[in-house]
Order: sequence, then structure tokens, then C-alpha cells
Amino acid sequence: MSNTPEPPETSEAPEPPAPSRTEQVAALRPVYQADLADGTDRFFEPRRTTCPWCGSAELKTRLRTTDLLQHKPGAFVLDRCQDCRHTFQNPRLSEAGLEFYYRDFYDGLGEKQVGTTFAGRTKMYEQRAQSLLPHSPTPKNWLDVGTGHGHFCESARTVYPDTTFDGLDFTDGAELAERAGRVERGYRGSFPELAPEFSGHYDVVSMFHYLEHSTQPGLELRAAYRAIRPGGHLLIEVPDPDSRFARLLGRWWLPWLQPQHLHFVPVGNLRGRLTDLGFTVVAEQHAEPHDPVDLLAAVWLALDTAVPDDVPWVAAPPSAFRRALRTAVLIAGIPAFLLGTLLDRFAVKPLSRRLGLSNAYRLVARRD
Repeated sequence: MSNTPEPPETSEAPEPPAPSRTEQVAALRPVYQADLADGTDRFFEPRRTTCPWCGSAELKTRLRTTDLLQHKPGAFVLDRCQDCRHTFQNPRLSEAGLEFYYRDFYDGLGEKQVGTTFAGRTKMYEQRAQSLLPHSPTPKNWLDVGTGHGHFCESARTVYPDTTFDGLDFTDGAELAERAGRVERGYRGSFPELAPEFSGHYDVVSMFHYLEHSTQPGLELRAAYRAIRPGGHLLIEVPDPDSRFARLLGRWWLPWLQPQHLHFVPVGNLRGRLTDLGFTVVAEQHAEPHDPVDLLAAVWLALDTAVPDDVPWVAAPPSAFRRALRTAVLIAGIPAFLLGTLLDRFAVKPLSRRLGLSNAYRLVARRD
């Protein structure tokens, strides 16, 4: 028997509990109030007089709205070109505006909620990956641009178990995705700036609801051409500005997503630009990428806007009465939420293509 004394037991101090949302909001409020002290003018570039897609000066205002998701201050305008029908934010967010309006949406205050939402969309991600199978059944490597937290790559691996998935995003989501093992490599930064180091490396590049966030979508498409090897494929999915829901629901149509969505490209414009770059479009889908949430989301946006939650970009927290009113309004809206969900899934989705209600379209293009 050994007389060697056993080492004393050590106990690590428990980690302090994560701050509540109320505490997070209170801590952020002084920072946001300082940002807003001089108003919102610096968050916008000068207004354009020509279309950023074709250069035409024939512009017409299509939509005026506010931030219906975060309720950050500001008014946003979407103009449409009367010649090529490209719809774009005008005036567009400046670099300062992009930082301000993205802050606490995908990370910080909004990270948990957005991460939970994206993590629960496994079937949609698998369906996106399956859309490439007829054209590229065994890609060696795949770059997902605008990967967020990498949930698409994690799901796509069940469809392509032998493919290496990398992710790129201009937020820290790509780094989080790499640490979580959802991507092999997570690149943070601008795709056009990083594209030279990817030259001809990837069999597939995907952009799912990414191009509409870009300040210069043409540069993103050129970057994709550079990153894809000859014979490889580009997979793009974007909101469809020609959806009838865009007209029927107006500012309550979720895919407008102001102020984050800067460009809305009609499918004919995107097909033409891809052809000009040296791609051949091998598939166009409308019904398949339709996300059946339009009516449900419109109800939520309307009720949430009527009685917003406590947010740090408002100078003072809501009173007890306002909090109680918000709870009452949301409870009263439950029948409308249920009706919207049922109509979205069982009435609209089966007929979305036939009725022109698809809220997104998807293109598969081969680099020649």
C-alpha cells in the first residue's frame, strides 16, 4: 500500500450565468444612443439617378418602408428600373449603415434566435443540395458563400458525404461554423477580395439568399466564375421580385427584408449576366425554392410592429403597460398565426408556381 498522499481535490468556480435579454438590452442602450445622436443620414450613400444593373435613368419608386424586423430607425426606399426591372435600395446603405443595421441581427443580441431558426431548417437545406445532384453527383469540394453559421453545409453533407464543404461569410459566422465542425474551413471577408486565392479550386460554389445582400452583385458573380473550375457549377437562390406576393403584401412581404436586402434581380437579368460571364444555365426552379411563410410572416411583422419588444436603439425601455399590451396583442394574434401557417403550407405552396406566388427562384449554372 502506498503512503503517497492523494492530491487535494480541486473545484472550478462555476461559470456566471449568461445575462438575460433585458440585461443585454440595457447594456447596449448607451452605445446605440451614442450612434444615433447625430441622426441616420450618415448611414446612407447619395441617391442614385441610374440603375446599378443596366445604367438606365428610367427609375420609379416601388416601395417605401421601415425596418420591420429589428425596428431600428430609418426610412428605406426601393426603386425599380423601368427598362430592365431591376429593383434596388436607393439611397443604399453606406459602410456605416451596413455595420449599424447588421449589428445584433445575426450575432450579439440576435445570434441565439437566428441560429435556432437556421438550425431548424434541415429539410430545406437538404433539398437545396439535392437540386444539384442531376448535374454534379460527386463534387470534390464546395464553397458556400454567405454561409452564416454553416447549417446548410452540415445538412448538405448527408447528401454529399464525400464532399469537403468550406464556408465564407463577412460576419464571424464562418469562424463559428468552423469551430462547430460544420465546415472544413471558414473564411471571413469579402468574396470578391478573397476569390483570387480560390482560383479554379472549387467544383461547386453556392449562394443561398446571399446575392441580394451584396453591394455589388456583379462582382460577386465574377468572383464565383473565378473560384469555380471549368465544368464546375454555381448554385444561386434569391428572392423573386416578380412574385405576386411582393405586390399583394406590399411592405409586409418578408423577402423585402429592409434594410438588409440591397438588390432584387429578376430571373431573366440573372440568366443573361451569367451567360455573359461564361456560364450555361442548366436548371431554373421556382416552386422548389418557395418557402411557405409569406402569410405567417406578414401577420407577425404587422403585430410585432404595432407593439415592438424592448430594443436598445430606443431611448427608454417600454413601460409595464406596453409590455402587457404586447403580450395581449401576440396572444390575440394566435388564430391569425395559425390561419396564415395553414394557408401558406396547404393552399399556397402546392399552387405557388402556377399562381406566380413563389417567393424565390433557383438557378444552376455550369462554368464553360
